[in-house]
This record gives sequence, structure tokens and C-alpha cells, in this order.
Amino acid sequence: MSSDSLETLEILKTLVAFPTVSRESNLALIDWIEAYAQRFGATTRRTFNAEGTKGNILITVGPAEVPGVVLSGHTDVVPVDGQDWSSDPFAMTARDGRLYGRGCCDMKAFLAVALAWLPKFAAAQLKKPLHIACSHDEEVGCVGVQSLIEDMKHLPAIPEVCIVGEPTLMRPMLAHKGKVNVRVRVKGWECHSSLAPTGVNAIEYAAELIAFLKGMARKRSKEGPFDTMFDIAHTTIHTGLIEGGTALNIVPQDCTFDFEIRAIPVDDRMAMLDEIKDYVARELEPGMKAIHPSCGFSWEILSSVPGSDTDPNDPAVHMVSQLSGANSYGKVAFGTEAGRFQTRWNMSTVICGPGDIDQAHKPDEFIEISQVHACEDFVGRLLERMRA
Repeated sequence: MSSDSLETLEILKTLVAFPTVSRESNLALIDWIEAYAQRFGATTRRTFNAEGTKGNILITVGPAEVPGVVLSGHTDVVPVDGQDWSSDPFAMTARDGRLYGRGCCDMKAFLAVALAWLPKFAAAQLKKPLHIACSHDEEVGCVGVQSLIEDMKHLPAIPEVCIVGEPTLMRPMLAHKGKVNVRVRVKGWECHSSLAPTGVNAIEYAAELIAFLKGMARKRSKEGPFDTMFDIAHTTIHTGLIEGGTALNIVPQDCTFDFEIRAIPVDDRMAMLDEIKDYVARELEPGMKAIHPSCGFSWEILSSVPGSDTDPNDPAVHMVSQLSGANSYGKVAFGTEAGRFQTRWNMSTVICGPGDIDQAHKPDEFIEISQVHACEDFVGRLLERMRA
């Protein structure tokens, strides 16, 4: 194993040891990354959440006055609660050619490679700058990176290419679906169940809307629009949580449920949400309010992530394909930060990183060591391409 690989594995071990579950602060990890980057003369900029408990860091080396390349990854990981791990999830272990630990796959291995190669980029005469973006709260809606992206307005030149290192087995991915998560609260009118017609059953009205959502989902699965480069080639709508009622002999006054829309790039997720709200206002609420004017629906957007869609002819796609050695590309159904970079700065974005997304979020999450090596080769080729 090369000295570069040993450095990568040592950094990955360090990153995994920080238990940066999204509900917790990641500032200790950001402190470590900043101290490490500054050892090599890198410029760093930090941004924070509103409470100051979580942070992002943007690391830059090279001539910042020209557009460069961003390697983007998130520092947060999903919880391990209730999962049956065979080893400590926050102590990376190597077994049978694999590295086990929470975040090894999703997605600290990519950040470890980028950081391990940072000294070589810093020492080189680069014709374009390299930026490494490390963000918080990706796992809860790609929300943390927004302040980092907005803060890029302070850069002398906005980067021209963003490579998001989510697990793709080092195969370039040109797009991901957009997503919106919505919480619906239904307010009914409580009464004894023997007098049910005089009340407004919040659960039943919620069920009517859920059935409408299922109808929208079926229509798209049958009629499209379709994009066959996605594993699921159409927009999906899914209801995942519901709660309501107090007793069987009481007409329920309250019901709350959560649903999501995952939209292919040609489908407008927010227009679909407007269609859903219009149905409620037109078909459901009048009957509710006829019994009592306080009844109705309220809406809360829990998170909204714009989709990403890069033209296959974009020069960035050709560059990433060459760097990865892949002879094909695809699209992913899971959300990433790529859409935020593309939406805010019209940046050419490609998703390409080590590991298999199928291993993410599971107990005994792992990444094949061969995937780490493939990512090192990728970043090494990027360095050669960016040398003056």
C-alpha cells in the first residue's frame, strides 16, 4: 500500500471517530479539518447554522482569482440507534478488504481522499484553484451547505465545476431527483362517534388526500413523464408517517401525516404541490368548513432539495469521465448537494465518488478498499490536469 493510501486511511479513521450524527454538532470535526488544511497554507472560510452549533468549511489552494473546481462532501452521518453493529461504528475497522464504520461509505472516504491529497495540490503550481467543501446537515435535507454556497460570493471567482463525492462506485452521475418533504395537519371537529355526521373526521379527510396522492403516483408510474436513466424512471410520491385520533368512540379532531415528492428533472415538484393544495381547497375543505369554519388543512415544508441535471455534452462531464476512467454515466434517485450548487451559481455539477450507496445508512456500513484506491487515482489525475 502506498504512503498516499496510508495517509488516506489514517485521515478516514480520524473522520469516522468524530460521531457527527446530524442531530449533534460537527464543530470538533470542522476544527480538525481547518487545523489540518492550514498546515499546508490553504485558505479557509467557515460558515455556521443559525445557532452556531454546526459549521461548514471551504478550503482553497491555488490561484483563487480564476474559476476552479470544488470537491464537495458532507460531514454528517445518519444515526446508529437500534442498529446491530458487529463493531464500534465510530472506530473504523478493516476486514476482508473492506473498511467498516459509520460514514466510511457515505461519505467520509471521499473527504479523506481529498484531504490526503491536499498537500500535493498546495505544493503544485496550479492553473486553477482547488476548493474542498465540507458541509453539515446534508442527511436532513441538504440544508447546511446553503450558507457555504451563498458565502462563495466572497470568492474572487466562482468555481466552474463541482464534483459531489456521493457513493457512485466512481461512475459519473449527471442528475438527481428533486425532493420536497411536506407535513400536513388536518383540523377536524370533535364529537361523540354516535353523532359522527355532525363532526368533521380529521383522519378520514386525511385519508382522502392520501388516496389522491396515491392516484397521482399511479398516474405518473403509468403515464410519465419518464427518464429511463433513473432506476425509478418517473416521479414518485410517498406517504410515510401518520398520526391522529384519541379513542374509537370520538370523532378525531386532529390528524397529521408526512409525504414526499421525488421528482425527475422534467417534473416540477413545487407545481405538483400546488396541484395537491388546489385539490384540497376545491374538493375537501368546503365540506369541512360547512360543518365548522375552523376546520381545514395546514401545510409545512419540512425540507426541499432542488434537482440537478447536467447536459451530457457539458465539458465537466467529459472531464469527470476521463478522470474516473468510466465509459458510461447515469443518474441517481437519491438527493445530493449538487442541485444547490447548480441552482445558485449555475455551476457544472457531476456526482462521482467511492463506494456503493446500497451500503449507506445500514448497520456495518462499509466501503471496499479498492474503491478508496480508485478515488485516489481519480484525484491524482485531477491534480495532473490542474497543474500549470
